[in-house]
Amino acid sequence: MISTVVMSFFRWNGFISSEPEFAGISNYARIFTQDPVFWPAFRNTVIWLILSLLVPTALGLLLALALNRRMFGRNVFRSAIYIPGVVASIAAASIWVWVYNPNSGLVNQVLRHIGLGSLAQDWLGNQQLALYAVFIASVWQGVGFSLILYLAGLQNVPAELIEAARVDGAGPIRIFRAVTWPALRPTTIVVIVLTLIGSLKVFDLIVGMTRGGPVQSTQVLALWSYTQSFGNHLFGVGNAIATVLFLISMVLVIPYLIWSLRGDEE
Repeated sequence: MISTVVMSFFRWNGFISSEPEFAGISNYARIFTQDPVFWPAFRNTVIWLILSLLVPTALGLLLALALNRRMFGRNVFRSAIYIPGVVASIAAASIWVWVYNPNSGLVNQVLRHIGLGSLAQDWLGNQQLALYAVFIASVWQGVGFSLILYLAGLQNVPAELIEAARVDGAGPIRIFRAVTWPALRPTTIVVIVLTLIGSLKVFDLIVGMTRGGPVQSTQVLALWSYTQSFGNHLFGVGNAIATVLFLISMVLVIPYLIWSLRGDEE
């Protein structure tokens, strides 16, 4: 990490035969004012971050609440939801590339079968839809992680408090607001922090599905940092982007942790 920050102030092509040349803040000036891809990648990263905090987190909580009660096949459902999380991201990307295939993919085949063939299209080739199509694959793979954490958190909710609330006439919604949700606060802190970090460094799925295309519509900062360093041999620029990404992570995570810890103390 320290080397990344230091190298962001140098100009280097990555080859051992050449020596890094001090460049001051020119790499940062370049990405902020001259790089036509940086700001679209920044925007996509922010969109991905917001969606990641909303969709898989909320879905994981809802699934955990549903699967925390006694029901037939509960363990099967839990396993089915979690299994995609242990699949390598590049393998998951291959699966979803087939799912979105415009000719033989599952999505378009289903649409044609139910009479909505007019909606079939090249999902990963559409600039307006490609990022969200990749995000759906991310939700499929990552929601099981939130599910497992919330299931673990639900085991720590005092059963006597829930029973007391029922005796007092509280309904399911009231019990969740007054008993379950406050008890899940530590779990929620972990889920949100890990989701923040994971969403900022998303890489594998995008590389495997779109490589940042079409026309940089799925480009994100982590992938663009890699591309600048290892594709364009601009290691100083790539490390500057990585440093910006690191600072964004700290700006988001540290204040949230401080606020959360203060809440716990109160």
